[in-house]
Amino acid sequence: MGDEELHQLIQGCIKQDRKCQKMLYKAFYGFSMGICLRYANDREEAAAVMNQGFMKVFTHLQRFDTSRPFKAWLGRIMMNVSIDYYRANLKMAYTDDLEKAEHLTDGELVDSNLNYEDLLRMVQQLPQAYRTVFNLFAIDGYSHEEIGDMLNISPGTSKSNLHKARHKLKVMILKAEDAANNKGNNYGGGMSYNPIVAMCGSDIKNAFFNNGIRR
Repeated sequence: MGDEELHQLIQGCIKQDRKCQKMLYKAFYGFSMGICLRYANDREEAAAVMNQGFMKVFTHLQRFDTSRPFKAWLGRIMMNVSIDYYRANLKMAYTDDLEKAEHLTDGELVDSNLNYEDLLRMVQQLPQAYRTVFNLFAIDGYSHEEIGDMLNISPGTSKSNLHKARHKLKVMILKAEDAANNKGNNYGGGMSYNPIVAMCGSDIKNAFFNNGIRR
């Protein structure tokens, strides 16, 4: 979509033109759903959160600075709505804020050729507290201090949750790759068949994490 077409759509949405609202929704559905899916438990929940986000977009669109990238503005709204939804429905307490959390090393995620759907499924399996901190730090690039302010927790708690999130992801990735390798061995002939290997690591990071996984 060109800048001029986008500008016309935005102006139409500001005027409450339902056709323009529908076109803008369809144009950025995939982008918005991708953000909400990372924070949600499943697609149904992500869709509900995304629709809340678009309601905010249409309500506050007149405040959008047209000199700035629209996707960045939209993405921030979707992220904020996802966090608001999480806080409003929080059922799991955060981990205790221990002094030793200040000294935890995040470690490294296993280098993996898992495809988009595999990685997304694993992130969604994380407990909400871990998943939210992992998304904010490793994917969206916020500091532990900023995350603490956003979620009303301390930086130490944020570090602890991130450490545990990465540990759980590492275990899930290793299990998935072991299962795939074992399945491949059943094909005989010494050939290794791995059905979940679909893209190289750099492609996954670009598709799933935009700028890559933050270590």
